[in-house]
Amino acid sequence: MVKNKFVADYQINTSRKILFPYLSSASGLSEWFADDVRITEDKVFIFNFDGEDHHARVVAQRLNAHVKFDFFDPDMEDESDHSYIEFKIEENELTQTLFLKVIDYSDSYDDEELESIWESLIMTLKEIIGG
Repeated sequence: MVKNKFVADYQINTSRKILFPYLSSASGLSEWFADDVRITEDKVFIFNFDGEDHHARVVAQRLNAHVKFDFFDPDMEDESDHSYIEFKIEENELTQTLFLKVIDYSDSYDDEELESIWESLIMTLKEIIGG
């Protein structure tokens, strides 16, 4: 299946320390990103969307700055072109404005649909953190 890379920046009016747990922890992600998020003893995140589980590993993380989830099919370990979602917290040095960069590399959706999905998700996140 053909993968699509969607990249968008969203202004968030909060601090890195408040925002980062919502991007990197199971409890934070389950509040705005997925219906439920669990972590196994092997540190595999299981994201549940509409009753369907999706497995992911954290493949990159920098405290209060960046996290990347690599999605995989547990039944197909040889799969090489994994979907991933990456969250980067970036700051404009001049204005001290915080931005959340979302990089969504996945199949099936077009840019317009992904833009709509992410707009809705980020709006929910902003409501939760007050940003």
